[in-house]
Amino acid sequence: MRAWLALLFVLGLAGPAAADDGAGAAARAVIAKQVEAFGRDDAPTAYAQAAPAIRELFPNADLFIGMVRNQYRPVYRHRSFVFGPARDTDDGTVTQSVAIQDEYGVDWTAEYSLARDADGQWHITGCRLVKAPGTSA
Repeated sequence: MRAWLALLFVLGLAGPAAADDGAGAAARAVIAKQVEAFGRDDAPTAYAQAAPAIRELFPNADLFIGMVRNQYRPVYRHRSFVFGPARDTDDGTVTQSVAIQDEYGVDWTAEYSLARDADGQWHITGCRLVKAPGTSA
């Protein structure tokens, strides 16, 4: 797991520009709030961190958390959840890398995308989940 975290860090330094401290901290706070809500099965709080486009796809909190439970199980339940670098994108959004070890010990990388709404609040617009290289299961 440590080697994987080091790789994530190096890749983050070589990629797009690092997010400014405020945007990166805000992104991490939103993701952490959602992940903590998943841990408590608090669907309304988890759902509130999702961007409006996600909430349109899943019109209520129960549908949303059900989708996460089934399709993003490593995010929903995990042994470890470690933030990597955050990066600004050309369109004003932030991408946040997270190294995850799921409940079975399998390593994953989650690439979260976040955007600000009209009120300046950050919301999660997506999450791409990929098994770590060399991982089977």
